[in-house]
Amino acid sequence: TALQQVNFTAMFSTGPLRTVYSAMLQAEGFKEQGNAFYSKKDYSEAFNYYTKAIDACPTNASYYGNRAATLMMLCRFREALEDSQQSVRLNDCFMKGHLREGKCHLSLGNAMAANRCFQKVLEMEPSNQEAQQEKKNATALLEYERMAEFGFEKRDFRKVVYCMDRALALASACHRFKILKSECLALLGRYPEAQSVASDILRMDSTNADALYVRGLCLYYEDCIDKAVQFFVQALRMAPDHEKARLACRNAKALKSKKEEGNQAFKNNNYEAAYQLYTEALKIDPNNIKTNAKLYCNRATAGAKLNKLNQAIEDCTSAIKLDDTYIKAYLRRAQCYMDTEQYEEAVRDYEKVYQTEKTSDHKHLLKMAQLELKKSKRKDYYKVLGVGKNATDDEIKKAYRKRALMHHPDRHSAATPEVQKEEEKKFKEVGEAFTVLSDPKKKMRYDNGHDLDDDGSFDGGGKCLYFFSLLIYIISPFDLFIHRFLSSKPAQNASQIVETFYFTFI
Repeated sequence: TALQQVNFTAMFSTGPLRTVYSAMLQAEGFKEQGNAFYSKKDYSEAFNYYTKAIDACPTNASYYGNRAATLMMLCRFREALEDSQQSVRLNDCFMKGHLREGKCHLSLGNAMAANRCFQKVLEMEPSNQEAQQEKKNATALLEYERMAEFGFEKRDFRKVVYCMDRALALASACHRFKILKSECLALLGRYPEAQSVASDILRMDSTNADALYVRGLCLYYEDCIDKAVQFFVQALRMAPDHEKARLACRNAKALKSKKEEGNQAFKNNNYEAAYQLYTEALKIDPNNIKTNAKLYCNRATAGAKLNKLNQAIEDCTSAIKLDDTYIKAYLRRAQCYMDTEQYEEAVRDYEKVYQTEKTSDHKHLLKMAQLELKKSKRKDYYKVLGVGKNATDDEIKKAYRKRALMHHPDRHSAATPEVQKEEEKKFKEVGEAFTVLSDPKKKMRYDNGHDLDDDGSFDGGGKCLYFFSLLIYIISPFDLFIHRFLSSKPAQNASQIVETFYFTFI
């Protein structure tokens, strides 16, 4: 009635109720302004006006809901979650509030909490398609978490990264997923990517112990152990019960100590102790690829000093498997190949090194290996005579006499034709070897890897030497003379030898 209307107007025009009514009107004005800025995608201004609306009327659920929506657009999901939760506390039937709470939970990686919120919406409105889709997303997120956990246990870090990428597409603000991804990237040796993810988190939260741990882990795996320890210690200050940081810090300190002990033992020429210390260091953390590559190479160096050349080659190969850019390991292995006369392998390693670092030293090493390879494909005259490459002239002469007598055809006249043929071949090789190694010029050319085919006196001298070697058994009274004669005249050509022999005996 008119009387009731007059009484109602009078009630709100005076006293406390007027103040409440005025605040409600003011709050609605702020909300409308916030809505206008939200439509323009000016979310910062929208946030300011929704805040003013809440300050004016803190019991209105929709104001908290609107500010939650704005905070979500600003990717401030934790604050948005608080507002959406407050909205449903004020009005449990506020469906948008439940939906926004679920979305915040999902973005923050809380799939089970998100699932409960979306279920609440579906109980109020079973046909709500948005809630149905978001519920499916929450279920998918739970499955990615389960797969990632299983993959981590099996050390299948690539699978974990894959699952976390899919999970982060649904839960973009989940620090837990980002940390797990960055940790696995570090374990895969993808340090720049891992550091980038961890740094992003630290920019938002400088006290995040997990991110500090991952930063330290990357430095640790890049063999920057001192800096890594600093991050691990900082992480433990933020979270004293952080077990991974504690274990990593302990391993880092132990690895550094053992490696330094090995280096000191090597400097003191105690190679056996160094070898053992490097072996112990390699057992500390199999995941530390770069440091372990260096430890393998260091152990190879100690092993080479102990003449364990085959083990040294294996250690260098292990180092290269861990870090295929590790030049020092290629150089060490190449030298071991040279020392074991595996020249083709040495050339291959030196070529790899020279392709990577084209220095004059590396070029020289490659040429030396190629020369030794070329020399190895010829007859090894030193092996034919059974002497070392540093043998003296007297040692070469004695070896020649011994081998010539050993393989002389007359000595094997009763053997089978096959044996006779083989011994004759060896006998010729002995004469050929002596012809070269007893002549200083030819020996120098041979040692330098030059071809001897262009030496005119080589064939004639070799054949003549073979002829007179036969006389060792035919003209026994002159046995000593023949040896002396052949040893003292190896460099002369065939005509000179025949002439000298003729005037000596006739």
